[in-house]
Amino acid sequence: MELRLLRTFVTVARTGNVSAAAVELSTSQPAVTKQLQLLERRVGASLFVRGRQGARLTGAGEALLPDALDLLARSASFERRAESVAAGEDGTLAVGFGMSAIEVAPKAVAVFRGRHPRISVSLDDLPSTVQCERLLAGTLQAGFVRLPVPDGIMRRRLQQDRLAIALPAGTPEPADVASWLDGRPLVRLRPHRGPGLDGQITRLYDDLGCRPLVLQEADDLLTVLALVAAGVGPAVVPASAGKVAPGPVHLIPLRAKSASWWVGVAWVERSVLLERFVDAATAAVR
Repeated sequence: MELRLLRTFVTVARTGNVSAAAVELSTSQPAVTKQLQLLERRVGASLFVRGRQGARLTGAGEALLPDALDLLARSASFERRAESVAAGEDGTLAVGFGMSAIEVAPKAVAVFRGRHPRISVSLDDLPSTVQCERLLAGTLQAGFVRLPVPDGIMRRRLQQDRLAIALPAGTPEPADVASWLDGRPLVRLRPHRGPGLDGQITRLYDDLGCRPLVLQEADDLLTVLALVAAGVGPAVVPASAGKVAPGPVHLIPLRAKSASWWVGVAWVERSVLLERFVDAATAAVR
């Protein structure tokens, strides 16, 4: 049903006069009459009784008027919401974050929500590879990922992270990291939970020429750190995890070149909303 026909119907019903409705709608009287006739053909009933006194609603017109008013009101509401969404003032945002962004992602969301409280933001813990797949598929709007990213994905560098040895507080620092790690049983994150992190750690071990053993695995980084704090064993984790580590955990950053990488915010779609989110992520790091 064309909204212009419903608008004409409602205007004539309110004014009770085709001529007055034509003036209000900035059109001609014949055009209003033609639109009413078209609407009546479509609904299959007469909507007005026309005479010298103007236009009076028929029983069918009285019955359909509330529905016409409702449709026009919902259309106006849709237009207002669409303008708000297009302006980046309203809407929803699905955001992912990986192990390396365990600190920066929540901060960025907090900054963004403070600036744009009408935007609903969901935050899901996902490996960087999965985030990139979902960004390209359109099921994720933004992600905090390990850089670089595949072609077709825009990104902005946020901060550099590096691997660190996590030890219970008070444990002496190793003098020779390579020999200390070689053959040592470590707590680690399950590889499938952080394939990017696992690959980074493997490259570090290759560069150092060491092969630690697996003492225990965990499904999330906080559990890995809790096991370290409890004295179960040391672990190699992102240094940024120190911001969320339990009190009795001491992190020793590793200086090898293969121990560092960049973390960034990534997105595919170009919109005002995403521009504002990227700006909030940048502000959170600063």
